[in-house]
Amino acid sequence: MDVIALVGPSGTGKSHRALLVAHEQCADAIIDDGILIKDGKIVAGHSAKQEKSKIMAVRRAIFVLPGHAEEVRAAIKESRPQRILVLGTSENMVHKIAKAVGIPPISKVIRIEDIASQSDIDKAKFYRIKEGKHIIPVPTIELKPHFSGYLIDPIQSLFRRADTHRRRLGEKSIVRPVFSYYGKLIIDDTTIKEIVRKVIRAKDYVQKLGGIKVKRLGKGDDERGLNISCEVTLSYGNHIPTLIAQTQERVREAVEFMTGMMVQEVNIVVRALYVKA
Repeated sequence: MDVIALVGPSGTGKSHRALLVAHEQCADAIIDDGILIKDGKIVAGHSAKQEKSKIMAVRRAIFVLPGHAEEVRAAIKESRPQRILVLGTSENMVHKIAKAVGIPPISKVIRIEDIASQSDIDKAKFYRIKEGKHIIPVPTIELKPHFSGYLIDPIQSLFRRADTHRRRLGEKSIVRPVFSYYGKLIIDDTTIKEIVRKVIRAKDYVQKLGGIKVKRLGKGDDERGLNISCEVTLSYGNHIPTLIAQTQERVREAVEFMTGMMVQEVNIVVRALYVKA
C-alpha cells in the first residue's frame, strides 16, 4: 500500500480537487475530514463536517475520538486499497492521520498551490468562510444516509467548468456543517497556558514553573498550530532528558485533546535544579 497527501490551508479547495488528484495519482481511496472513501463510496468513519463545534470537528478529522481510528483501520484492512490519498491542512496533520489509522508513512506530498490557481483558491475560501459550504468528494446519493438535512447545492453550481464536454471523474457534494451557523470560536492564549500549567505542575519533580508562552502559527483563518514554551526548575536526582520528553508529550496530548488545535512544538527550558538542604 502506498500513501500520498494533498496539503493546504482550510478552505482552499482540497476536497474539491481530491477526485482529480486521486485519478491522476492512481489513488483508489481518500481520507478526508474523518471519513474513508473507497471507489466513490463512504466505507468507514464519521465526517468532521457533522460535528457541532469546530473543536470537535478538528478532533474528528485527526482521528483522536474514541473508536474512530479503529473503525477506519479495520475498513482499510478489509478493503485493501492500493494507494490512499490523505487530505490535511499541514504536513504535520497528514502524518498524524496516517499514524492514527495505521497506514504506511506518506511517500509524496502535493500542495494545493501547485495544482490550483490563486483565483480558484480565493473562490474556495469565499464559499467556505462566507457561506460555510464544505465539499465531500462523493456523489450526493452517497451522502444522503450520512447528512440528512445538510445537503445543499450541487458542486457544478459553484465551480462551473469552461469545457462541458470533459469526462467527469465523479460528482462532488456540498454540505453545510452545523457549526457554520454558530459563529467563530476563539480559544484565548490564557486558556492554553492554564492547560500547560495544570499538566506540568501535576508532577512532583517540577519545583517551579514560569515563562509560559504560546505562539500561534499561520495568519488569519490559516491556522497551522501552536508553539508552546516554558521554563522549569526540577528536583535534583532525576534523569532530565527523560522527564522533559515525557512532559512535552503530556503537554501536547492535553492541549490537542482539550482545544482541538495542533501543537507543532513544546519547548521546555530547565533553568535550575532544586536540591534539598
